[in-house]
Order: sequence, then structure tokens, then C-alpha cells
Amino acid sequence: MNVREMQDEILRIKKEQNTCILAHAYQAREIIEIADFVGDSFGLSVEASKTDAKTVIMCGVRFMAETVKILSPDKKVILSAPNAGCPMAEQIRPEEVMKLKKQYPDAKVVAYINTTSELKTVCDVCVTSASALKIVESLPEKNILFIPDINLGTYIADKLPEKNVIRINGGCPYHSSVTRDEALAVKAAHPAAKLLVHPECRKEIVELADFIGSTTAIIKYAKESDAKEFIIGTELSIAEYLQYELPEKRFYPLSAKLVCSEMKLTTLPDVFLCLKGMAGEEIILDAETAEKAKKCIDEMLRLG
Repeated sequence: MNVREMQDEILRIKKEQNTCILAHAYQAREIIEIADFVGDSFGLSVEASKTDAKTVIMCGVRFMAETVKILSPDKKVILSAPNAGCPMAEQIRPEEVMKLKKQYPDAKVVAYINTTSELKTVCDVCVTSASALKIVESLPEKNILFIPDINLGTYIADKLPEKNVIRINGGCPYHSSVTRDEALAVKAAHPAAKLLVHPECRKEIVELADFIGSTTAIIKYAKESDAKEFIIGTELSIAEYLQYELPEKRFYPLSAKLVCSEMKLTTLPDVFLCLKGMAGEEIILDAETAEKAKKCIDEMLRLG
């Protein structure tokens, strides 16, 4: 079976079974082509909650599948690649957050959406990279304990000097790996290109950017901009995705190091076998964890 044949079979089976397939934008093109929804992690979970599908397959990483389950507890949620985790989501444990809360009792605990469901249970509000600034600004508390991404936390702190954003040393190892010298070299090689950067990148990279935003915001900016060349400062797949979507424009990756190996664990055969009931892992959350984690997400929706 070749790629096209497998894609056709997936499309046939998912329709027959009324199964919804979610693909994060970092996924391979052959997976994106058979997905019902493509986008950022939280956006995908919202779209899944709106469908009448009883089964949802997440082509992404574990925390994303957990968020889908939290918002759609009555749906069967399957993670297509059970070993696909997120280094950032797993960098801090709930016990550590509880210690930090005792250390900073007057601080509001803000968790990036890239966290486990267990960690969300001990936080006050979630944020996405798109909503973080608006939500933190709206909080009445001056002291904000932001976890786990120090780079996104620094971006917020720089934009909101009136807040005391307490950060810990965590974040995406891939976005954090890019250096200023690398960025300057790419900009020199493509002087006409706009640099679009995700705030998970280090401050020295963000300061060079023409635009800073979430994956979805970067895609939107590239589509709406009159510019014809762009350097994409997030996972390599986004440059590829945009090149397919906008073949009349040119897209250059900021660094060859921007490859999320966990996202690459999902393959088209994984999705095919999930539909056959031969692969994947059903996400099961105990009622207490799901309920407590949802409060953190509900607060995000209320504020942002």
C-alpha cells in the first residue's frame, strides 16, 4: 500500500466510523492531508469538542490528547503515538509547584497549556502562547508564578513591566536551542525575508523578529502579509506547511535544529492502524484529575 492508497483508506474508514482526526501543525504533510482539523494544540481540542464524532484520534503529543479528553470527557480519545510526549510539559511536577506556592503565597500560578493534566490541577489558570499576554495582564495579582516556559515567561515579563513574573528554568529544548548568531546568519542570507518567531524562542531571538506569535498567528501573518519571503522561527514543519499553502512565497527555516522529535513519532501507518483498532492508546483520566484540570482551562476561557 502506497501513501495515497493508505490516505484514501483512512478517509474511507474515518467517515464510516464517524471518527475525527486532529493533526497538530507540526505533523508530516501526509497526516495533515487526512486530518479533519489542523492547528495549535488548544484550538484542536476546542474543535474536537464541537464535533458529533464519538472517537477522536490525536496526531500530536500526550498533553494535547489529555486536553481533548478534558474538554470532551464523553468521547473516546486516542493518542496515535503513545510514546509521543513533550519535554516541556513534563519538566516540573505538581509537588514542586506546591512548594513554589508556599514560597510565593500571594502569586497567581499561570500554567502554559503545554503541561500535563496532573500539573494543571495545582495551577490557577492556563494560557496559550496566543492568550498569555491578555490573560496575565487581566489578572489583578501583581505577582505571577509562570510555569514552565522561561522564554514565554520572559516575553510576558518584558511586555508587562507592571507585573512581577516569577519564572523557573524550563522550556522547549528545540526552540531554546537556536542562537542569536544562527538567526543573524539566516537573516543575512535572506535580507528581504521577514523573521516570524514563536515566543518559546530565547529573548535574543525574539528581539530580532518582525513578528512574534503562536503557530496559528505565524501562519496567519504569512498568509496576509504582502511580503514574499519569510524566515520561520518555530518547528521546521511550519515552513514546509506554509510552502505548500503559499507556493508563490518563499519560506526558510530559522534553524535545522528546530525539529520536534516527539511530533515526528506519529506516522501515517499509525493513524491507519488506530482506525483498525490495532494501535494507539486510549487516554483515560480519573474524574478528580479531569475536574481539577478543567477548572484551570475554564478560567483561561473566562479571561481570554
